[in-house]
Amino acid sequence: MTYSTLLFDLDFTLFDSDVSEDQAFRYALADVDVPWSTQIVEVYAEINGGLWKAVERGELTPLDVRTTRFEMLFDQLSIDADPVAAADAYVYGMGAFGDLYPDARGMLEDVGTGRAMGLVTNGIGEVQRARIDRLDLERHFAAIVISGEEGVAKPGAEIFDRTFARLGHPERTSVLMIGDSLSSDMAGGIAYGIDTCWFNRDGRAPASDLPISHTVTALNQIPAVLTDPRR
Repeated sequence: MTYSTLLFDLDFTLFDSDVSEDQAFRYALADVDVPWSTQIVEVYAEINGGLWKAVERGELTPLDVRTTRFEMLFDQLSIDADPVAAADAYVYGMGAFGDLYPDARGMLEDVGTGRAMGLVTNGIGEVQRARIDRLDLERHFAAIVISGEEGVAKPGAEIFDRTFARLGHPERTSVLMIGDSLSSDMAGGIAYGIDTCWFNRDGRAPASDLPISHTVTALNQIPAVLTDPRR
């Protein structure tokens, strides 16, 4: 048996969010006349990472993160700038800047033949829709489920419930969740009872408590996983 339904994460899995976030952050700071510095990047990364962990725990929504991260950043560093304007510029930049990883498009074309595919992403709707439209991703996916539009997020079960419903309720044994995040993609898929494929592009140590089904270090390794005879 091979996997007949594939669920993909977007950020840091198909899309190079590092480049997008860097360019968008520089754009946002320039828009509110705040100088870029290593310190402001480091403080922002800590604040932003903590807020998205709260989204995974169900304590915040992506829309809560939109402006709060800049309010906290400017407050912590005593910067006199408009957090709403910075948030607006950042969201625009996140949608306008960045691209897919080089081998993502070819992989999607390869694995999509004869399979149903869903895109399941934690993110702000206006950001993810801008990327999806700009990069012509919609044609690859029978379902696109964005946490910021749904009010639920990975690793919670409800976002998987909604995705499965839009894909016609496939058998869980036939579904594979592919993503980079241990805490949302892998933990969420495992808890939901589906197989998982960890995109470990940075060669991180695996989490010993997560029974991940497959691990790849490059997107072009995914086609081989889908027909693994050990399944």
